[in-house]
Amino acid sequence: MSVTGWNVKYNEILEEFGYSRIKDHKSAVLLDSMLKKYPLDNLRKMICKRPVFVIGAGPSLSSALPVLKKYKKITKICADTAVTPLIQNGISPQVVVTDLDGDLETLRRIGRTDSIMVVHAHGDNYDRLELARGFRNCIGTTQTRKTGKVHNFGGFTDGDRCVFLADYFGASEIFLFGMDFGAKIGRYSDTKRLDRATKLKKLKYGRTLLEWLAPQAKANLFTLSKPIRGFKKITYQELKRTIHN
Repeated sequence: MSVTGWNVKYNEILEEFGYSRIKDHKSAVLLDSMLKKYPLDNLRKMICKRPVFVIGAGPSLSSALPVLKKYKKITKICADTAVTPLIQNGISPQVVVTDLDGDLETLRRIGRTDSIMVVHAHGDNYDRLELARGFRNCIGTTQTRKTGKVHNFGGFTDGDRCVFLADYFGASEIFLFGMDFGAKIGRYSDTKRLDRATKLKKLKYGRTLLEWLAPQAKANLFTLSKPIRGFKKITYQELKRTIHN
């Protein structure tokens, strides 16, 4: 079961980006055939009634890295392009949300650790899904209907899917880092020049989805990135007072 009203948003995504529902489902079926059943309770235990940091690869991630290192006990869910700078700074995310378009070697390495890989199947990554076979702990997701072991928790881009995931599993608070959704693409986001316009369009839509989610979210929502409607903008000093690490 996905967030209430998700099917309407999914239909809008198909129309806006010209994606194929049939191809999305075909990828979900393929991913389901590759996965071993992974207990969702493992994910729920690390998120439910806990504060969660959601980490993207936006421009503000650079300034956030020293702060993130201080909060070792907080559950961290990150978009795949944020994995490399996190690891380089000694930060191990418990959950990585990916559609496998980040650095594949980094994803292979972290996929062999205890981190939970939340792999998204859609029509454009059918040929990359084989990578999921090598992940130790792997959960499949889709933006269309649930298929076997492949779930729909809501969300479109890696970044906003992190937030949908955290709220779905009952986080008490969600704090955004490196989630800027602006006109500037962060240096950690490996985006080719020709893909820039598409990337910016997806970021804009991801922001729209989070603003749509905010009024119905169960978690208290905060951002330490750029302001976003429905998320309380706080400083690192205010974070320190809010989180008792």
